[in-house]
Formats: sequence, C-alpha cells, structure tokens
Amino acid sequence: MSANNPDLTPIPWLDSARQQLFTTWLDSCATTFELDLNTLTLASADASFRRYFRLFSSKEPTKSYIIMDAPPDKENCDAFISVATLLKNAGLLVPEILHWSPDVGFMLITDLGTKTLMQHIGADLDLSIPYLTPPLKPFIQSIDSLVLLQHASTPGVLPAYDEALLSRELSLFPEWYLSKHKGISLSTEHQNTLDSSFKLIIKSNLSAPNVFVHRDFMTRNLMISADPDETRLGVLDFQDAVMGPITYDIASLMRDAFCTWSEEFVLDVTVRYWERIRSTGIIDGNGWSEDFGEFWRAVEWMGLQRHLKVAGIFARLTLRDHKPKYLADTPRFLNYIRNTAQRYRELFPLIKMIDVLEGTTHDQAFSFGRL
Repeated sequence: MSANNPDLTPIPWLDSARQQLFTTWLDSCATTFELDLNTLTLASADASFRRYFRLFSSKEPTKSYIIMDAPPDKENCDAFISVATLLKNAGLLVPEILHWSPDVGFMLITDLGTKTLMQHIGADLDLSIPYLTPPLKPFIQSIDSLVLLQHASTPGVLPAYDEALLSRELSLFPEWYLSKHKGISLSTEHQNTLDSSFKLIIKSNLSAPNVFVHRDFMTRNLMISADPDETRLGVLDFQDAVMGPITYDIASLMRDAFCTWSEEFVLDVTVRYWERIRSTGIIDGNGWSEDFGEFWRAVEWMGLQRHLKVAGIFARLTLRDHKPKYLADTPRFLNYIRNTAQRYRELFPLIKMIDVLEGTTHDQAFSFGRL
C-alpha cells in the first residue's frame, strides 16, 4: 500500500504473495477511483474464503467503498456478478460493481453501510436472550425485498435447487456434525432412520412452487442503508442464489442462525408474508393460498432442511476451515430441529434418534395444518 494509518487495525495476511498482489492492485485503482489508502481497514470476513475491506474517498471523506478479497482458486465471483445484476434489475438494493479483476480476485464495490439489520436490532435488544420480539418495521422491509426478488423469478436463469442439491445439503449433518464432530458411528438402524426422514423432507420441499431463492436471507445479510432517503434494505451475500422452494428464504429470515425470535413474532411476520404472496397467485396450485396451516407446515419442513444443513456446515467450518466461532450457535439449530420434528408424527423417528445420540429428551407438541 502507498501509506498506512497507525490508528487503523492492520489487515492480516497469511499469504505474503497475495498481500503483494493486493498492494499492486489497490495502487492501480487509487487514482482512478480517488481512494484514500490511509483509511483502509478490515470490514468483515464471512464463513467462506472471502474477506471485505473498507476505505474512503480522498475527495469526499464521507464516501466509502468496499473491496472484496476472493482468491480465484477458492471463490468463483461470476455468480456474484450475475446475481447482483439480476437483483438490481428486480429492484433490490445491492452493491454496484465498480472494478473487477478476475485474475487476482479483487473487486471494488459500493458500500451499502456499516450496520446490518442484526446490529440495528441489537442496538435496542440483547440478542443473547432467546425468544425476543424485535421491531416489526425492518422485517416488513425484509418481506418487501423478498417479494421483489420472487416476483422477478424466471425459470432457467439460476441453478436448480433440485433433489441432488437438497440431498447433498442434508448429508452434511451425518457426515460433519454426527460423525466428524460428535464422533458417532451410525448404526444401520440410525442410517435407515436418516435416509427415510431425509426422503420425506426432500419430497415436501420439492412440492413447493419454485422462485428465485437468495439462500441466506437473514438479518446479518440485510443492511440499513447509510442514505437517509433510502427506504430499502441492502441485500448482501447473494452469490449462492438458486431457483427453488418459495418457503426457503422466509424460513431463513424467521429461524435466524444467530438469534431466536419469539414464536408469536415468527408467526406474525410469516402470516404477513403469506398474505403478500397469496395475492400473487404463486401458491394457488398447492392450496396454500387458502390454508395458512399447510403453508406453515411447508415453511417448517423447509426450515428443517436448512437447520440440518447448517449444523453440518458449522461443524465443517470448525474442523476443516478452523473457524470455531460458528459452532457456538449449533445448539440453536438442534433446538430448531427438535421443535420442528416433534410437531409432525412422520418425523418422530428422526427426533427420537437425535435425542438418543445427543442424550436428551423432548416434550411432544402439536403442529399447524394437517399431519
């Protein structure tokens, strides 16, 4: 870099060669985009190999930019670029790509702000307390973005969230959480229970109408815009978007990976979302537009798919990628799994098996909709 500000935390680099590539690339951008290199700092790092830096304009001190560090041997940014264009055309607020160097894996994009929806909520609520009721307004804004995305859905544009992908995701739970993290060798009976339960889950999820699916639509990936005149939430981390079940993103939003909302609030927001999409006719073919209980059942089963997958992913992040912080939230996902599975008799064998392996018990509950 051309200069360094001692008041800012230095950006750590494990690979000195990549650090030199970045320095050269950044110097080449500095004049064109009027960047103040003295303001460079780490903005965030996610569960993938991507990192994000922030720096400001040398001409407009309040104007900031984001740099994505995505090593080309580990991250494919073509999907990020194509999905960003798709979402922008659909009317969503997403980062604008200003400069992209695919050979080195550095990208300069616009900055949507410094406050995620989770941070915004956390300013008034202690997110470590379970079963919170957050403000409704930002979740209505979230629904607005989600409906915009789904309204733009066009077959053949995004990869299909098909049976093969659903199966691969579910396999992460026995492979990484049960086997590698917990050290459990599954018996034939346990494996049969998993196989039969997974088939039921996949069948339920494949029955849902297909729309554009963000695939990680949650409070950490929604941004409060720094522009006071902007009423939309910014949307991030969309590069894994697919064409799949309409139930997925609302399940992601309401069964958050890092905090737990009250059941009354989850139902309230989900009903509001259901009222919005039933007016579009998307869910008419399933009978869901007349029966919220059936729609809720489908959302729960889709959420179960995600909870099993994420428990496996968080274990993999710890064991393979040396990112142990995610595993601390695994109990939340096991709680989601229990609370869902115990409400549907078809899933009783699954929850019984998990409780035996975890050494826990559960109380039987009831479900919405027909069993």
